[in-house]
Amino acid sequence: MAKTGMYVGLDIGTTSVKVVVSEYVENQMNIIGVGNAKSEGINRGIIVDIEKTVQAIQRAVRQAEEKAGIQIRSVSVGVPANLLEVENCQGMIAVNNDSKEITDEDVRNVASAALVRSVPPERQIVTILPQEFTVDGFEGIKDPRGMIGVRLEMFGLVFTGPKTIIHNIRKCVEKAGLTINEMVITPLALTETILSDGEKDFGTIVIDIGGGQTTTAVMHDKQLKFTHVNQEGGEYVTKDISTVLNTSFNNAEALKINYGDAYPERTSASEEFPVDVIGKSEPVKVDERYLAEIIEARMEQIFGKSKEVLDEIDALSLPGGVVLTGGAASLPGVVDLAQEIFETNVKLYVPNHMGLRNPVFTNVISIVDYSANLNEVYQLAKSAVTGEKVAPQARQEAAVSQEIHYEDTSVEEEEYHDEPEQPAGESVKDRVKDFFSNIFD
Repeated sequence: MAKTGMYVGLDIGTTSVKVVVSEYVENQMNIIGVGNAKSEGINRGIIVDIEKTVQAIQRAVRQAEEKAGIQIRSVSVGVPANLLEVENCQGMIAVNNDSKEITDEDVRNVASAALVRSVPPERQIVTILPQEFTVDGFEGIKDPRGMIGVRLEMFGLVFTGPKTIIHNIRKCVEKAGLTINEMVITPLALTETILSDGEKDFGTIVIDIGGGQTTTAVMHDKQLKFTHVNQEGGEYVTKDISTVLNTSFNNAEALKINYGDAYPERTSASEEFPVDVIGKSEPVKVDERYLAEIIEARMEQIFGKSKEVLDEIDALSLPGGVVLTGGAASLPGVVDLAQEIFETNVKLYVPNHMGLRNPVFTNVISIVDYSANLNEVYQLAKSAVTGEKVAPQARQEAAVSQEIHYEDTSVEEEEYHDEPEQPAGESVKDRVKDFFSNIFD
């Protein structure tokens, strides 16, 4: 259950950086501020220019602060699935308390024991996720604190990623003047947040089609079992349109949004629209069917690569089917094309929050919702990775500071309004009422 308080999520994407400020009241998520700034310095989901990325983060944060009327000090930031590895881990210790009652320190120690492993120098442990504990042979325990025992075991998952990626994310956030509350594995947050309990348990595939890459994740038995990243996304569709029609990237993006469809069978060869072609003084007429065929070719390639890796682990036999999300997933015809390629049930996930009903916001909403619902046992286990000794309940107290007001509320990037502007003086609360054979055993 999410704690009451303020939580801030940050998603550093290829095409845009998004920030969401959310207030939780009685486990109800209320989004009170949103920031969305065009990404610069990011290529295929990877930070390639720290300074430009810092500036994009600052613009997005500024927008969110203005709308929420607060000052953001810390965030939960998403970590992409690029070269992410998920491994099972197990640790066991003897309870060292004289009374044999299991304490917070015992949970930290058993997590540390589970982390005793060889990690290549170019990789880094991102986090550890406890699955269950065993006390003197009694299994299936979620929180062993307060119990009496002699031997404590923990079974969990360890997530590791490239040290360069983790360092660059942390560096950019800190240079933007923020601290990191949580580094959230984005596909883990997605699968945990947007899937129902049944979909998590019986098995479901989530495909996140972003601007610069497509992430495929498999959730089964309520665990993230597999991730794969294809370095193609919505921007590649736009580039294809630009190249084939010999028009500018901006024109191609507008054509995709206004006339695009990924399923040519739904379009008409007689419906035409003008296209500004480089080197020609007059616009050239292009029909809907031709544009759709350009889009279909790239989307078929993207889905085809996901299908190849999913077939290798027999994931498409899972009853939950495929859930599509991400900005490029909102393109008309994408669900129909995916259904045809994957030959299983496919649906589109769209956030239902006011003003954010667009799959482009799924990641950042999932990041903030996932971090808000992390329990104290997770925080104790994570402290074995970070070395922090901060009490779990204090982790969000400094996320935001007092309400602030700006004289100039104009922003350069496109804004997304989730609530009408309210009169000054009201409080914040008042303003919102495995490639492995037995992967699925």
